[in-house]
Amino acid sequence: MIGVTVLGATGSIGVSTLDVLGRHRDRYRVVALAAHSDVERLTEQCRAFHPELAVMADADAAQRLRERLRGIDTAIEVSAGAEAVAHAAAHPAAQTVMAAIVGAAGLLPTLAAARAGKRILLANKEALVMAGRLFMDEVRAHGAQLLPVDSEHNAIFQCLPSVRSGGLAAMGVSKILLTASGGPFRDTPLTELPAMTPAQACAHPNWVMGRKISVDSATMMNKGLEVIEACWLFDTAAEQVQVVLHAESIVHSMVEYIDGSILAQLGSPDMRTPIAHALAWPERLESGVRRLNLFDVATLHFAAPDLARFPCLALAYQAMERGGTATAVLNAANEVAVQAFLEERIAFTAIAAVVEATLSDVPARAAVSLEKILEDDAHARAVARDTVARIGR
Repeated sequence: MIGVTVLGATGSIGVSTLDVLGRHRDRYRVVALAAHSDVERLTEQCRAFHPELAVMADADAAQRLRERLRGIDTAIEVSAGAEAVAHAAAHPAAQTVMAAIVGAAGLLPTLAAARAGKRILLANKEALVMAGRLFMDEVRAHGAQLLPVDSEHNAIFQCLPSVRSGGLAAMGVSKILLTASGGPFRDTPLTELPAMTPAQACAHPNWVMGRKISVDSATMMNKGLEVIEACWLFDTAAEQVQVVLHAESIVHSMVEYIDGSILAQLGSPDMRTPIAHALAWPERLESGVRRLNLFDVATLHFAAPDLARFPCLALAYQAMERGGTATAVLNAANEVAVQAFLEERIAFTAIAAVVEATLSDVPARAAVSLEKILEDDAHARAVARDTVARIGR
C-alpha cells in the first residue's frame, strides 16, 4: 500500500485525486488531507478515506472539523495552521504527496515535501514560479522525485524520451509547444473586455477549475506561469517554449524534435488523466476518464496567441527573462489583482495593469534564499494593493 498525502484536498485537483485514489483502494491509502477552510467537504473526505491526519490552514475551520469528526472517526488527528500543513506534506507514512494548494500558500508545504524526499505530484505551479532554482536544488539534494500534474506539463513529460539526461538538446528536442485553450474570452471583442464580470471569467469552456485559476486562464496568466514552470521542470529557456492556442483542449501539449517530428499527447479534458499518470508512473492506472473519440472531435484548430488580448502572457515571459525574484513579484501581483477582480474592485483588464505596474515598481533581486523571495513577494503584494486602491473601478 502506497501512502498518499493530498494538499489542497477540497479544491478541484484534490477532489479529482481522491476520485482516482478511491478507484484503487487496494493500492493506495490516504495518510493525510489538508485544506484551507472548506469544513463540509473535508468532513466528507475524511468519512470516505479515514486519513491519519486532517489539517485546516484556518484555525477556526479546524475546530469545526474536529467537532464534526467526533461522531465519525475519533482516530483522525486534526491540526491547524501553516506549520501543520507542512508537517502533513512531510508525514513519514506517506511516500507520495499531491501538491495542489493554489497560489503562494503552496510554496512552503511543497518545499517540506521535497526536503522529506517524497514523490511530489506537482499541481502547484507557484512553487517553481516563485522559487524555481531553490526548489529544484532541494529536490535534487534530498532525493525527491518530481512529476508534473498540470495537464500541459504532464503531456510534455509523456512526449519526452524515457531516458532523460543532458537537457532537451541532448534528447534531440528543439522546442516545447505549450497548448492553451484561450479561456472564455478568446473571441470576445477587445472593446468588451473591460466590462467582463467574474462570473463570465470563471465560465471556462472546457475545464472545471477553481475561481482563481479560471480567471488566470481568462487572462492567460495561467499559461505564462506554465511557461515559467516548464523552464524549470525541463531545464530550458523561455524562448524554447512556444504557446499555441488550441480551442478544443484535446492536444494537451507537444514536443518538437530536431528531425522535424512533433509528438503530441491527446485526451479528454479531464485532470484525472495526468493525476493517474503521475500516481502510477512508470505504470498506468484506470482513471475513470471518458475515452476520447477522434471521430466526434473531427477537427483541431491551432493559432498564435494575440498579446494585445493577453498582455499577462507577455508579462510572464518578461519576468522569466529578467530572472531572480521577478517571477515571484509577477505571481504576487497577479494574486492580489485577481482577488480584487473577483471582489469587483477592479475591471478585468486592470489585472494586467496592476501586474505591469508592480513589476515596474519592485526591482528584481537574485533569488538566493527563501527569505529574499518571501520579502519580495510581500513587497510586491503591498505595491499591488496600493495600485488596486489607486485605479479601482
